[in-house]
Amino acid sequence: MSLAMRAGESGDLVLRGATVLDPVAGIDATHDVVIRSGQVAELAAPGTASADGLEQIDAEGLHAFPAFFDPHVHLRTPGQEHKEDIETGSRAAAAGGYCGVIAMANTEPTVSTPADIEALRERASAEASVRVGFLATVTRGMEGEELTEMAALRDAGALGFSDDGLPIRSTRVLRRALQYQRLCGGTIALHEEDPDLSGSGVMHEGPVSAVLGLEGIPSVSESTTIARDAAIAGYEGGRIHVQHLSAVESVEAVRVAKAAGVQVSCEASPHHLCLTDEEVRSLDPSRFKMNPPLRTEADRQALIEGLGDGTIDCVATDHAPHAAEEKEVPFEQAAMGVTGLETAFAALHTHLVLPGILDLGLLVDRMSAGAEPFGVERPSLAPGSEANIALCDLAAEWTVGDEGYESRSANSWCAGAELIGRVQMTLAGGQVAYRLRSFSMGVAP
Repeated sequence: MSLAMRAGESGDLVLRGATVLDPVAGIDATHDVVIRSGQVAELAAPGTASADGLEQIDAEGLHAFPAFFDPHVHLRTPGQEHKEDIETGSRAAAAGGYCGVIAMANTEPTVSTPADIEALRERASAEASVRVGFLATVTRGMEGEELTEMAALRDAGALGFSDDGLPIRSTRVLRRALQYQRLCGGTIALHEEDPDLSGSGVMHEGPVSAVLGLEGIPSVSESTTIARDAAIAGYEGGRIHVQHLSAVESVEAVRVAKAAGVQVSCEASPHHLCLTDEEVRSLDPSRFKMNPPLRTEADRQALIEGLGDGTIDCVATDHAPHAAEEKEVPFEQAAMGVTGLETAFAALHTHLVLPGILDLGLLVDRMSAGAEPFGVERPSLAPGSEANIALCDLAAEWTVGDEGYESRSANSWCAGAELIGRVQMTLAGGQVAYRLRSFSMGVAP
């Protein structure tokens, strides 16, 4: 299945003297990176690459990584374009170093028919700065009862299926979906939550929620549903992807399922890897209200450990734009979700890599790995690969939001934060998708 994006600025150029790090391809050295005809044509010794007819970029002191891939974003198209659309969401992705994203189907109306997929792919071909793939819903209208025409949706270009935003409550429906998925392909991505346990909770259930007097969402709401769905997937031989893990018990449930041979992959989001429910004491819903909620330090540490040992396959932002009026209300009434595409790498670099908690190479690996669960080729810097590159200044210090956002919404969990490390330029699909405004000074003579 191909991902759609518009034609853009040619990426025929040379990155002079970049520190190239691609842990999967086994590349970790300083090179001139030559990009021709949309591909990584050569990794040459610094200062030796021929630049005939190519733009030259002085990349000394900068790092070139395989561009990132996010398997979980909300682009709000169709129906809520006042929050985000394919153009603004893909611009935000490019600014964060992403060469591709996968958009969720919980739009208005939902993406439930082949015509819906075809229309979105056409829009992405006209508007998107990076490659965009689309999931279709598992059930019609996300009502949890009748399956969509999964084979026809795949034929129309759907990368997989998800009722994200809602769990699939019926085990009978999930079992049938997995049976059909075995025939038509495509991963089923699952929002894991037991609504009877979550109730009307607005944050993690624990000491902080008790002090604040807010109704909590227990971690077992997530973990017990993961265990259930993994057991059904294992029984049917289906493939599932568990979205936005947040709890100790959830990591263990996935670990057990993988050890049992279940075809399961999973993701963790930057905010769950960096923050805890202690942040909710501020009662700032714009930054700290999301589902699943921020949990405890023990949960955060379990996610970091799971990311490190491979239990958690990839990082996904769950980029969820909202209009200001949906967040500028009391915490209990505010919409769930935060944006994250523009800050994911910088935040994780600041919170986890610089303190020595995670290796830089491992972070780069996990931020590109989100392509694989959905059958998309992961970005690579090996010669001959399509040019998908994030060029980063790991020493750059910046304040999130000071220069505005590429996203149409400003409900970033990092708003106002001081971060270290910033994407200077992104190549996606062999084209220049993004340049930081101040980066024009980096052009070599």
